[in-house]
Amino acid sequence: MRLALLAAAASLAAVPRAAAAPEDDRFRAANELARAADYPKAMAGYAELSRSGAESASLYWNWAQSAAAGGAQGEALWAMLRARELDPGDRAVGREVERLRDALNLDRAEIAPEPLAAAGRFSRRWRLDLVAAALLLLSVAAHAAARLQRRAGGVRRAAPPTLLALGVLVAVPAVVGSYARPTAVVVHRGAPLFDAASPTASSIGTLREGEVVPILEASGAWLRVEDNAGARGWARAEDVRRLDRAPVR
Repeated sequence: MRLALLAAAASLAAVPRAAAAPEDDRFRAANELARAADYPKAMAGYAELSRSGAESASLYWNWAQSAAAGGAQGEALWAMLRARELDPGDRAVGREVERLRDALNLDRAEIAPEPLAAAGRFSRRWRLDLVAAALLLLSVAAHAAARLQRRAGGVRRAAPPTLLALGVLVAVPAVVGSYARPTAVVVHRGAPLFDAASPTASSIGTLREGEVVPILEASGAWLRVEDNAGARGWARAEDVRRLDRAPVR
């Protein structure tokens, strides 16, 4: 246990402080709480920062390390997956996601129920949206230049349609990724699944800690989800935390 705490502290120390200047003090304070093994207060500090809009991959990395050291493996996996959403190209985050998945004894399919989401992460990793926009603008500029050249009696070139085709092709991953359903992570062990979005609803099963579930519908503090086995029902938003946005509370 002592080695685990030391490893967590080392991981926290290794991550660069990337929070915005006004939040630096709170970020450092949360890190100090984590190093002192006060994980609940550290996680509360990270949560407050994320709700204030100071999201970063390093903030969620530290959050995940604190959650894992405190025994909250599902919350740790959620935080690391949220870090991957913000920085899809970080290989260290990818390795940590795999480590946490193994610790929770989950299959890869259980943390990737929406294959189309990978296309969206690929697009964000390489900023393909900006590349596509640049190519489309170049296509427009080249088309205008070609028209001027034709009026001057020049020979028409194939650059405009080529640039247009490249721009459309580069934009495909982002478009495909936009069709992925939003997902959430089961952050609590034995989280119940209900037949309705109501405190008086009957439980129809439980969700597996760490599993990523597609969100079918949202209603206040409830999310209608589908687990890996195909069971559908309502879960409390505090038990299944969304990956497409910062936590609300």
